[in-house]
Amino acid sequence: MSKFAMYAKFKAQPGQRDALARILLEAAEQCESEQGCELYIVNASDEDPDIIWVTELWSDAEAHAESLRNEDTVALIGRARPLIAGVEPIKLRPLGGKGFQ
Repeated sequence: MSKFAMYAKFKAQPGQRDALARILLEAAEQCESEQGCELYIVNASDEDPDIIWVTELWSDAEAHAESLRNEDTVALIGRARPLIAGVEPIKLRPLGGKGFQ
């Protein structure tokens, strides 16, 4: 199976970036117990005060999909939804590089 990677660009409602970032950081903590999650990094944009990027690497696409069915994840998504003005997921298939095994 191929690993699954994704960049997700979140545009927060005006003035809500920090609140959204806190929820996404909770998701990162939750990923510590997700067996298929290899990387989940929350990044703030230096160029736009409303943008947050999340960098994800999973053992495979099914592990990512399974994580979205987790009831704790569903609850976090519910809390985050009102803070999100838009999201652009970019799904990727990693080929290799430093830190990739």
